[in-house]
Amino acid sequence: MNAIDGLKLAEMVQMGAHHLHTNADYVDSLNVFPVPDGDTGTNMNLSMTSGAKETKEHAVEHVGKTAQSLSKGLLMGARGNSGVILSQLFRGFSKSIEAEERLTAKTLADGLQYGVDMAYKAVMKPVEGTILTVAREGAAKGVEVAETSDDLIEVMEAIVEEAKASLARTPDLLPVLKQVGVVDSGGQGLVYVYEGFLASLKGEPLPEREENISMDELVSAEHHRAVQDFMSTEDITYGYCTEFMVKFEEEKTKERPFVESAFRQELSDIGDSLLVISDDEIAKVHIHTEQPGEAFNMGQAYGSLINMKIENMREQHIAIVGEKEKKIEQHPYAIVTVAMGSGVADLLRSIGASYVIEGGQTMNPSTEDIVKAIEQIGAERVIIVPNNKNIVMAAKQAAEVIDIEAAVVETKSIPEGITAILSFNPEASVSENVEWMTDAAAEVKTGQVTTAVRDTEIDGVTIKKDEFMGISGGKIVVSTPSLEETAQTVARQMIDEDEDEIVTLIYGDTVTEAEAESFASFIEETYPDLDVETHNGKQPLYPYIISVE
Repeated sequence: MNAIDGLKLAEMVQMGAHHLHTNADYVDSLNVFPVPDGDTGTNMNLSMTSGAKETKEHAVEHVGKTAQSLSKGLLMGARGNSGVILSQLFRGFSKSIEAEERLTAKTLADGLQYGVDMAYKAVMKPVEGTILTVAREGAAKGVEVAETSDDLIEVMEAIVEEAKASLARTPDLLPVLKQVGVVDSGGQGLVYVYEGFLASLKGEPLPEREENISMDELVSAEHHRAVQDFMSTEDITYGYCTEFMVKFEEEKTKERPFVESAFRQELSDIGDSLLVISDDEIAKVHIHTEQPGEAFNMGQAYGSLINMKIENMREQHIAIVGEKEKKIEQHPYAIVTVAMGSGVADLLRSIGASYVIEGGQTMNPSTEDIVKAIEQIGAERVIIVPNNKNIVMAAKQAAEVIDIEAAVVETKSIPEGITAILSFNPEASVSENVEWMTDAAAEVKTGQVTTAVRDTEIDGVTIKKDEFMGISGGKIVVSTPSLEETAQTVARQMIDEDEDEIVTLIYGDTVTEAEAESFASFIEETYPDLDVETHNGKQPLYPYIISVE
């Protein structure tokens, strides 16, 4: 088989989505941490299903146009970091083949390679041993085989086999995977998609999943921790928040081709809080600098400047803090946040959240869910507070898609979100609020108590299925059969009596008010100088969420 049209590509997408759907619960169950909310399979399944639905509804013979439908569906349906990475992978693939009428072995391999490049750009600090590695090594093998073969099936077979081999090597790249004895779940999810593609090309039934797989062969979701380890926003040391877009001009880029990484490095010499996003036609830049004119000059080397904006953050701070009597006209603001549990949602609304999206631990909202929430509010400026590290990338994608000023404060827990929202200043700019809210969230310590879903051992802690696990700062610190004992141990791990002042207990839907009050009394008696607050969050899966600051 030398080439296929867009209708066949749509069939491949359906098969890939179906194979992933069939195995989604399997992928979900294989989290590195034995928590009851492993959701890599769910996120990838819902993301791919959205792409498949859009592809099916708009499939045409022109393969490039069909691929564009896949990209659009994945973009808006992307959930969690695994789903966003999957969407970026096929966004690059679709851009690479957008002008092609038919898909050949070479354009397939080159397209997947271009998608890998785009997926790596989407992650601030790419981590090897994850879905990114599996995608990269699979695509590289495809490009290699396509140099000597024009057989589409042969190239896809090579991609699948190398992706599987790459998946098996992930524990050698991430120590936590080897410690638990598993491989990366995001990579396994991608393998399922690729296996579906291959089955469609060969006209064969989908491969069946082995049911008796040992724990040493299971798939894990290390990107629940590592892939999402984004760089923290640094303290502002430069006074001008500068934003602009560069519309590339061929006569300039011919002489000096635009390379995103090199341009980012060049700008980093004159500022911080730097963001550069680009495609084939345009680059979007955000930087805090003392030399906004110099940043503009660097951009002009590649084309014309549009949408330029400079904000003097020092003057804004003076106006807000020192001259409040001088009212500055402000546009309506909104805060969109995410939570599970009606009590948690009520708490977030009471402190200033404009819209609380139902979701979080067990169901990450999609890019489209976040966009629709923003549109429903009708504000002119929006700050998104995700409260979960696996929602951050979808939130960022929503901020880029929406046509109003929007930014993300990268909160990774409910306590961080609460503190961030309390630090919001409606008189400040979006960039200032992001700085202040991020700094405030970084001062909070988060603890959680949940139930183990399997036996395992992590970081020296022996864990038994159905025991209560205590998590502090993202690490499992204790596992016992007693909810009370586990919660008290976590509190002792978190609290520094000499530095901390406030402990907030948010209790879930399986905890009674009496039990919560007993836990609060324990903290008050153990640490008499601390203030203790309790809230009925009614959240599932997590009997206690603990905040210390």
